[in-house]
Amino acid sequence: MSIADLAAGYDGFIVDLWGVVHDGVRPYPGVIAALAALRAAGKRVVFLSNAPRRAAAVAASLGEMGIAPGTYDGVVTSGEVVRRALATRADPDFVSLGARFVHLGPARDRNLFEGLDLIEVSVPADADFMLNTGPDDLAAQDDSAAFDGLLAESLKAGLPMVCANPDLEVIRDGRRIVCAGLLAQRYESWGGRVIWRGKPDPAVYAPTLDLLGTARDRSIAFGDSLRTDIAGAKAAGIASVLVLTGIHVASPEQARRDCAQAMLDPVAILPGFIW
Repeated sequence: MSIADLAAGYDGFIVDLWGVVHDGVRPYPGVIAALAALRAAGKRVVFLSNAPRRAAAVAASLGEMGIAPGTYDGVVTSGEVVRRALATRADPDFVSLGARFVHLGPARDRNLFEGLDLIEVSVPADADFMLNTGPDDLAAQDDSAAFDGLLAESLKAGLPMVCANPDLEVIRDGRRIVCAGLLAQRYESWGGRVIWRGKPDPAVYAPTLDLLGTARDRSIAFGDSLRTDIAGAKAAGIASVLVLTGIHVASPEQARRDCAQAMLDPVAILPGFIW
């Protein structure tokens, strides 16, 4: 089975980025052609990513990889969802967070909070909460324990953590990279409070479907992670496809067994996002 085989049954395509469209450096083979074929077939495509950055920043990165804006209809990111929650404080989990925060993350993620009425501080003892967008040291991004000192200080200060990327890890150009979700899991296991936003939370699919403009039963989600992409789509009542190019690298037979063990039922398992 291929995307071409699925296209007749769906109008809207919700596509994960890292692990499906690209490896953090370049698009996977066949992806750009598949996007062009979906556009030619009159289908709508929205990228739904757990990137802890604003949608415009992600779109700019895609353009640098050769994925043109005209080949898709929009981008929704967990970072954008978190920024909105921090700005409006309409989300009950964000109402009492306070304004002072310590940021665990790289400079490239600062667009998530720049321009908001918040105060960044350098040490957890001076903060009201921690904003976790993921490791900021490329040399240590394969070692979650490298951040234990900051996590321990934050726990001692009683800080709630906002996790803007629930992913545990990604594969960047063949290398395992720790993501914010793994640090959040570690913090939670120590007794810290974590506010998670992004896939697999079904709430993130509402703005995605709004942007997509297609009915839920005529939309389908593509992802490489059972934990976030496939489980999230199931929780949102959306059909899904597991793509074996990112985190979940396995034979189709093993992938089917893994899906059954996780009680997940994607409509297809594909070797890549290929037309």
